[in-house]
Amino acid sequence: MRQCGKHSSRGSKASRRLRPSHRTGYTHSARKCVMYPRDGVNPEQTTPSTELAAHAANHAREMLATGAPKREILAVLVDAAETIAGQGGVCSILALDHEGLLRNAASPNLPADYLAAIDKLKPNPRVGTCAAAAATGSVVVTCDFRADDKWAELRHLPLSLGFVGAWSMPIKNASGKVLGTLGTYFRTTRTPTQDEVNSIETLASAASLVLAREDQL
Repeated sequence: MRQCGKHSSRGSKASRRLRPSHRTGYTHSARKCVMYPRDGVNPEQTTPSTELAAHAANHAREMLATGAPKREILAVLVDAAETIAGQGGVCSILALDHEGLLRNAASPNLPADYLAAIDKLKPNPRVGTCAAAAATGSVVVTCDFRADDKWAELRHLPLSLGFVGAWSMPIKNASGKVLGTLGTYFRTTRTPTQDEVNSIETLASAASLVLAREDQL
């Protein structure tokens, strides 16, 4: 786990897009909330989390091949993501509809009223975490909803459920088009570890195959 540093009330200090780095694999775009794997650790090495993600991704592909409902397949990936997050983390897959709006695709552990409140969010780099990830095509981390201006009008929603931060990975097809997002809500102020990022990348890759299938959720 990586703890977040202290933040000012400015949104730019609290929510970061992660970018590839020759040293770390991913870093935040500013000096706060930095995530580094331990020295000497290969970020591509197999861990229990990456093994779980690989197993869930393979299972999802098998379900896809047999024509299982998309929502059921995505629920398998969400379940794995929540196990990887641990500590009460809750995950959600949102998909872009034909109007380019974010809709719930698989969020089995988020209440219906919360999902209704965030339904049809438009991708926007200055709004929330998943909406920002969908707009930028980059991983976005919000360490603390209370310290991020992008959550100014929405923060009461996750805070009322006991969540204090989140991170989101865009789900892209093979050509790089964003199809949706895979978001994780945290109950502590922290950032994802490199192990989590590697694992969620595997799940997001499988999710992209599901979302690309031409049928309704």
